[in-house]
Amino acid sequence: MAEMKLIEELKLRGLVEAATSLELEKALDRPLTVYCGFDPSARSLQAGNLVSIMVLRRFQLAGHKVIALVGGATGLIGDPSGKSAERNMLTVEQVEENKRGIKENLSRILDFDGPNAAVLADNYDWYKGTSAIEFLRDIAINFRVPQMLAKESVKKRLEASEGALTFTEFSYQILQGNDFLHLYDNFGCTLEVGGADQWGNITAGTDLVHRMRGKEVFGLTFPLLLDSSGRKFGKSEGNALFLDKTLTGVYDWYQYFLRSADEDVIRYLKVFSMKSLEEIASLEERMKADPGARIPQRALAEELTLLVHGEDGLRAAQTATGALFGGSVSGKSADELEAIFKDVKSGSLRREDAVGKSVYAVAAAAGMFKSNGEARRMASQGGLSLNGEKADDKRVFAEEDLIDGRLAVLRQGRKNNFLLRID
Repeated sequence: MAEMKLIEELKLRGLVEAATSLELEKALDRPLTVYCGFDPSARSLQAGNLVSIMVLRRFQLAGHKVIALVGGATGLIGDPSGKSAERNMLTVEQVEENKRGIKENLSRILDFDGPNAAVLADNYDWYKGTSAIEFLRDIAINFRVPQMLAKESVKKRLEASEGALTFTEFSYQILQGNDFLHLYDNFGCTLEVGGADQWGNITAGTDLVHRMRGKEVFGLTFPLLLDSSGRKFGKSEGNALFLDKTLTGVYDWYQYFLRSADEDVIRYLKVFSMKSLEEIASLEERMKADPGARIPQRALAEELTLLVHGEDGLRAAQTATGALFGGSVSGKSADELEAIFKDVKSGSLRREDAVGKSVYAVAAAAGMFKSNGEARRMASQGGLSLNGEKADDKRVFAEEDLIDGRLAVLRQGRKNNFLLRID
């Protein structure tokens, strides 16, 4: 069987929303240089950025040269696309810190070494020495206000904010268009990729290159990824899911994908997984045969945790998951247990009300059971455990049962966990 063309695979994976020209398909028959921009508005990229990163990864693996552009300059202004209000301005120092985090994030997924090494660029490098007069005379003169106002991102922003769009935000498309021109001139870049909300900014670049250099360059967008409920992908209980493990722990990262709805998981696999479409189809069949086993979800969580957090991160996430569902808590710190069991029922006792008392009495006093009698029956029947070990009705709670002197994990059966905190 002939190898599938990249553009065809992207379409089958749901990663093509629109292209600026039908000629792009022919152009992709030879190696191109392609870029995607990343906004340094935080010190870590988020799960939503993974769509862009994985698209770049697919281009790189297919033999194309990829550029990850960090918007050190445009990040000081803010992209109005998809925004209903002007965001807070960042300082140069904040942008610099955020850039360092983004570079680290990208280096985990894109290959910056070897014969087809990815390039990390920063548009601050070519704006820091540009005067306002030079920019207005040489670049901005190529843009027409009616065309700029007609951009969908601008129209939506004007409607959402009742016209409160600043000139600074309005000029963003000129800056992004000039980025494409600079990358075309200096790297031979002929393709920009981005989310559907970037269409107006991308076409600003393709138009500028054509106007100033007389050459056709291309833009390709992919759909914004939403879950089956219409919520933006990568948000966990209203909070962003970060690639930086100090902002989002590896356990929470792993669990986010493990909890993917059946209606979403196959689509997520097509977008994020490097598994073939045939392998993904096989996972879908296994899900239909045994939905309770959550086989595709497990495959997705394992692959993306390994990709972003490495083998140690995956092992830690799997160990934490095992601890939550009946496994041992041995060797874990109190802080780790707080993270693992943050969503389970919990209670607090004074040290003197726990140490030296029977375990079942401690469990009842902390609120795990409705009564002392219920707790004692559960212990006598072998259904109560302390830190992963069975605790019968004669087991006494000791000082050494406290992890880091302040926590213990009680469990009823295999899955009903209870976190005991000692004040």
